[in-house]
Amino acid sequence: MDDVERLLWWLVQGSAGAPTRVRMLRAIRAQPRNAQQLADVLGLDYSTVRHHLKVLVANRLVEAAGERYGQVYFLSSALEGRWPVLERIVARRPSAEGRT
Repeated sequence: MDDVERLLWWLVQGSAGAPTRVRMLRAIRAQPRNAQQLADVLGLDYSTVRHHLKVLVANRLVEAAGERYGQVYFLSSALEGRWPVLERIVARRPSAEGRT
């Protein structure tokens, strides 16, 4: 298990915010979005989305492009290349069936 896989285990399996982060990552993968768009499409509070984006950016799973307001978020190349690993980890989550 490499460092990226360990990080994925912690962020999408080992914490209370994991299901929200998985939903956000899947939404960003489907279409790069800004924080407000993510909040709207996922039915989440904007401040919740901002919190999780900070975690994802700090851990280099997501990258931002553009000015501070309205920045658009993309999956990092590190995560793009490890997407099957992320999905395998998520599948092991007991609540994974249709919830994330």
